[in-house]
Amino acid sequence: MVNGKGRWALITGASRGIGYLTAVFMAQQGCNLILHSRTLEGTAKVKAEVEALGVSAYSVVAELNDLAAVEKMLADIDALNVPVDIVLNNAGLQIAYRTDYLSTPKEDYLVSFNVNTIAPMMICYHFLPKMQQRGFGRILNTTSGINLDPQQAGYSASKAALDKVTIDLGMKYEGTDVLINLTDPGWCRTDLGGQHAPNAPESAIPGIVVGAFVDDRKCGRFLGAQNFAGMTLEDAVAKAEREFDSPYGK
Repeated sequence: MVNGKGRWALITGASRGIGYLTAVFMAQQGCNLILHSRTLEGTAKVKAEVEALGVSAYSVVAELNDLAAVEKMLADIDALNVPVDIVLNNAGLQIAYRTDYLSTPKEDYLVSFNVNTIAPMMICYHFLPKMQQRGFGRILNTTSGINLDPQQAGYSASKAALDKVTIDLGMKYEGTDVLINLTDPGWCRTDLGGQHAPNAPESAIPGIVVGAFVDDRKCGRFLGAQNFAGMTLEDAVAKAEREFDSPYGK
């Protein structure tokens, strides 16, 4: 299992919900953190909490629908001059629920793809060469289990695209110590999931980050967090390495 102590992790959407819980959990593992939100005020509380746990933390800002802002954020992270070993692309947007789904506006797709597909892949492409050069890296892209629901077509299509490009890209890193995999918190009672969701946000821990700690050189997997609910991190990592194989065949 990877030892996270002293490593730097970027977490997008760290101000609330699953991202907030993830930040605290990663700090408990000794990871230093780069915390993304749309405003500096958004991460002020979690930054103070993780620093109280004895790790270093920076806050960065970007509206992920603004791709120029994403580029600026990446430049700001580079200026910190710290090695980003772990990227947790947690931030996501469910833009609307269209009861009249045949009238879904094009903006649903444009905004959803910017936030849920293009921005996270910009982040991946930015850090992967540096991870490869150092010989270590972990990237987790957060997907969704939404299926057969045309009322949320923009959201589900953008997540399906993220799945595809993550799996395709992962093949290039299979067998190395730079791993890129998919995760999904499950349907949780967050601002995005709503209050009628069956799972508490806490149930996503530690599964939502298990892919950051696996040490088996396998990529392209779907490591859904609810598969590991209630487990210790050590047991979750062991299960992930034992039961979840790469999709590329032998």
